Amino acid sequence: MRAAFIDKDGTLVDNVPYNIDPARVSLSKGAVTGLRLLRKHGFKLFVVTNQPGVARGYFPESDLMPLFDHIHRVLDLQDVALDGFYYCPHSPDGTVQQYAIDCSCRKPLPGMLLHAAKEHGIDLSASWMIGDILNDVECGRRAGCRTVLIDNGNETEWLWSQWRRPHLVAPDLHAAATMICSLDNARSTSNMHSDAES
Repeated sequence: MRAAFIDKDGTLVDNVPYNIDPARVSLSKGAVTGLRLLRKHGFKLFVVTNQPGVARGYFPESDLMPLFDHIHRVLDLQDVALDGFYYCPHSPDGTVQQYAIDCSCRKPLPGMLLHAAKEHGIDLSASWMIGDILNDVECGRRAGCRTVLIDNGNETEWLWSQWRRPHLVAPDLHAAATMICSLDNARSTSNMHSDAES
């Protein structure tokens, strides 16, 4: 089984810092068509998101689930089903003691992807991580996924390393999905030719 892991803020929905108000959630350009395309090509869909506002005391962890439920409902109305949400509430610079820790789930570390893979039997080497900053790219690469950077202006530091070079760059989620599925089709065609020749 393979999956597309999708960052929330700035990739799936427009980036509103530390927002937990469902009324302020807007799906990003190309999000619905991109998710539909990935689903059509057999990818499970998981949202993976850092939520350091919990650790910094901006809102309680309990406020996240109503927000995630709202996003689920909005996508359901568009005939797109998500397979799960994974979030990290931690931040080492937090003010809420129980969350102010170094952890393995905060992107750029790959803990959320590894956890999802274990729970759902996902082949990470056949999966993709899609996000709007290089921390998302590093997270995906460390998990063993291929990666797409949504280059929409949200990455401002551009701190490069071997882990932070995306396999693909796209302007939005629909373009990212189109590229992924095009590669997928090319690989399937190549495999068919190889089988025919053997």
